[in-house]
Amino acid sequence: MGTAVGTVWGRAEQQDFRSRVRGTMLGAALGDALGAPLTGLDDRAVREACGDDGPDGPREAYGRRGAVTAHTQLSLFTVDGLIRAQVRRDTGAWHPPTDVHLAYRRWAATQSDWGPDERRAEDGWLARQEWLYSRRRPERSCLSGFGDRGMGTLEAVRNPEERGPGALTRSAPFGLLVGWEPGLVLQLALECAAQSHGHPAARLAAGAYALLVHGTARGEPLEAAVGRVLAGTARQPGHEAVGEALRAALDGVRQGPPDAALVAELAEDGEAEGVLAAALYAALVCEDVPHGLRLAVRHGGPSAAVGAVCGGLLGALHGETALPPAWIAELEGRATVLELADDFALEMTHGAALHGPDGASPGWLARYPRA
Repeated sequence: MGTAVGTVWGRAEQQDFRSRVRGTMLGAALGDALGAPLTGLDDRAVREACGDDGPDGPREAYGRRGAVTAHTQLSLFTVDGLIRAQVRRDTGAWHPPTDVHLAYRRWAATQSDWGPDERRAEDGWLARQEWLYSRRRPERSCLSGFGDRGMGTLEAVRNPEERGPGALTRSAPFGLLVGWEPGLVLQLALECAAQSHGHPAARLAAGAYALLVHGTARGEPLEAAVGRVLAGTARQPGHEAVGEALRAALDGVRQGPPDAALVAELAEDGEAEGVLAAALYAALVCEDVPHGLRLAVRHGGPSAAVGAVCGGLLGALHGETALPPAWIAELEGRATVLELADDFALEMTHGAALHGPDGASPGWLARYPRA
């Protein structure tokens, strides 16, 4: 990996950044939770469950209202890995894909262990959150990709034919590295996607999503960010499928009023680039965040995945205050999501004060060990 570009943080910039980080993480989790009860249903069952306008808030899945899936779990561990990469940089080690992979390995342990192992001090605080120790429909490619110590790379990808959205939906946090140049954000997202999803289109869909979040988190209009992503990914493997999907979303915006049927058509069979296109379309045509999320999930396809990606885009674009409070109140793991988002914002804006040449916070290093 290359070297990140620094950012000068004034008070207003810090407040805006934290709001967008919170918005991205909460928005993605809300979209995931909204779509979780609908994923895989037929059209009749979807209409019976939520009518023609989509769900009016979180519904029950996995035995509770507002439950999230593996999409949110893995996104949280992406953030954990990125913070740990910054902390470990003090030691002279700087390879974020490795730190993110280690975080995904900690997630994989939550899918097989009964609960947190307090003896593993190197796990840090996120892996000790008991609510994460539930299987919530993880893709097999994620379980196999993170099931052993071997790390997939762009030269030796894991699951080379896998085109599902599991790498896509966990990639919004890469875009929140707003002090990085877009090319570095793309490279990191691609390298981390290759750890479980080897197909070029799946990898590039994850990279394109990270770039869309990156642009909007820096204040760029979403449609302008799409144009920049199309130009910035035009020479990458998989650009034909991903570029076609992004252009299909833009074409859909120009066809007329928001159309839930078009969301389902774009998402098709749940391949990563289709999920990205469906989420992008919903984010572009919606009147507000609740409308966009309802539109994103009101189908029986990969509803949770489309909702998560749409929520991440809308949260990065508008910040946390645009999210519906009544929905947030029912979100599973809300306290963890907010705490991790704030830790990420704190690390990116004040990392040198938390761990640096002038001293370190013991509490911070206990939360995010260098080991």
